[in-house]
Amino acid sequence: MATQRDTLFRYLTMLQLIPRAPQFKATTTLQALLAERGFIIELRSIQRDLEKMSNHFPLLCNKNERPYRWSFDPSFTSNLPALDTASALTLVLAEEYLKGLLPQIAVDKLSPQFNGARKYLDGLQENGYASWARQVRAIPNGKALLPATVSPQVWQGISDALLERQAINVEYLSRQQKEVKSFTLHPQGLVVRHSVSYLLAMVNDYDDIRQFALHRIHNLISSDAPYREQPNFSVESYIEQGAFGYPLAQKDVELIAKIDKGMAWLLAETPISTKQQLSEPDTNGWVTLTATVPNDQQTQWWIMGFGARIQVLQPHTWREAIIEQAQKMMEQYQSAPSAQHQALS
Repeated sequence: MATQRDTLFRYLTMLQLIPRAPQFKATTTLQALLAERGFIIELRSIQRDLEKMSNHFPLLCNKNERPYRWSFDPSFTSNLPALDTASALTLVLAEEYLKGLLPQIAVDKLSPQFNGARKYLDGLQENGYASWARQVRAIPNGKALLPATVSPQVWQGISDALLERQAINVEYLSRQQKEVKSFTLHPQGLVVRHSVSYLLAMVNDYDDIRQFALHRIHNLISSDAPYREQPNFSVESYIEQGAFGYPLAQKDVELIAKIDKGMAWLLAETPISTKQQLSEPDTNGWVTLTATVPNDQQTQWWIMGFGARIQVLQPHTWREAIIEQAQKMMEQYQSAPSAQHQALS
C-alpha cells in the first residue's frame, strides 16, 4: 500500500515531468515515464492526481484530444517543468556564446543549468540526440577577444552591491594614470561590452556616472558610507546617449555607399538598420546601400573592416575620415621594411 511519502514523491516526479506550454505530455506518456521511475499507477489515478494539483499549480489541460495533454502555464517561473530538447540545445548554445562574452566566474554561476542541459541530451541515447551537445557551437561575428578575468570576490561583491543598493570601497587600477587608487563607489548599473564588464557608478561625492572595468578592481569591501542613488538613471538611456559607442553626434545619419555583391547578400539577410535599402547591381556589379545609422565610431569601424568591398559616398565627413585613415596606412606600410627584406638582411 502506498504511503503518504510515496504519494508525495510521485507528485513531485510528475510535476518535474510536465513541460511548459506549448510543449505537453499526455497522461499515457506520464504513466510510462512514472513507471520507468518505479511508480506503477493506473491512468485514471494519474488523471485524478493532475486534477488535484491543478488547484495549486498553474497546470493547463487540453481536453480536446484523448488522452488528455498537460503542460505548465508558459509564464510559470519554476525549475519543476521538465527540460525539453529545444530548451536543452538553447542552453548549450547560450553557454558557448556566453563563454566568449562574460567573465568565467559569471558563466560558472549558470553551470548547474548548463550541466543539466548536457546531461539531458546525453541521456537521449535512443533518440539520437546524445551527440547534439557536441554538434552545436556559437561563433562570434568578427574576432572576439578572451573575456577579461574578474575575481570571484569582485563579481560577488558587485552583484550584492547592485542588488542590495550598497556603497562599496574599491582599489582600482586607473588605465590613464597606470596606478591603483581608492574610491567609494555607488553602483547604478552593469554593462557587458565585448569582452569587458563595466560597473556604472557614482564616485565618492560626485553625481556623474563613470565606468569601471571589473577586471581592474583589485579589492572590494562594503562601505560604511550611505548609499547614494540616481532615481532617474537608466542604463538603457545611458547607452542610447552614446556612452559606449563613442558618438560623433547625437543624430543619426544617412549612409550611402557602394558595396560588392557578397556584402549586399550579407546585409539583405542581416540588415545594418531597420531603415535600409539595397539597389539592383549596376553594370560593374556594385550595389548601392542606403541606410539610417548611428553617427558613431562603432559604425565607422565596422565599415572600415570591409576594406575595399565598400566605398562610402555619404556622409562626406565619414568618407574623408576613411580616406585619411587609408592614406596613413599606406604611408606606414610603404615606410616600414617588409618581412621578406628583414629576413634577407
